[in-house]
Amino acid sequence: MSNKLKLISLCTALFALPTMANWQLDNQASNLSFITTKAEHIAEVHKFNKLSGQLDKNGTVSFEIDLASVDTLIGIRDERMQKYLFDTVTFPKLMFSAQVDYAQLKAMKVGESQQMTVAGKLSLHGQEQAVSSELMVTKLNGDNLLVNSVKPIIVQANQYDLVKGVDKLRELAGLASISYAVPVTFNLQFNAH
Repeated sequence: MSNKLKLISLCTALFALPTMANWQLDNQASNLSFITTKAEHIAEVHKFNKLSGQLDKNGTVSFEIDLASVDTLIGIRDERMQKYLFDTVTFPKLMFSAQVDYAQLKAMKVGESQQMTVAGKLSLHGQEQAVSSELMVTKLNGDNLLVNSVKPIIVQANQYDLVKGVDKLRELAGLASISYAVPVTFNLQFNAH
């Protein structure tokens, strides 16, 4: 093989790497928040600080939340959620997995947005449920993706064996009620690697 042909082959392989790459979730550029409602009319926004995930070239999406990273801006409430609601010693993570059309995402042009529905499985507190989410996916420069929820995902406490934990939090806080339905929204950035 001539040196020129070797050089062309090497350049082709190097330029093809980004097209074969996985996308990794950028925790610093991402946000996932949820709203709790207590005493019927008081709503508060909370978030998780440690998110991780990837999208591989086979279209497999995996996403995790470190539940110990819950951030309500009140330390004692964070500790109570970790202990009584999520039971982070036994169930440290929320996990989501789905299959998407990788070729469709790769074909998007920079600045282009597409709305899509993604169906997957959500595992939380030892329970797994099928969930569907409407997303807006935008192709950013550098072959990166921004994924935003179009509508909140409503997490129902009874589907994930969390009712007992919610009731314990209500009791500890001396509240008449805490809603069992929690809307979740997110803005996630996936960077090509």
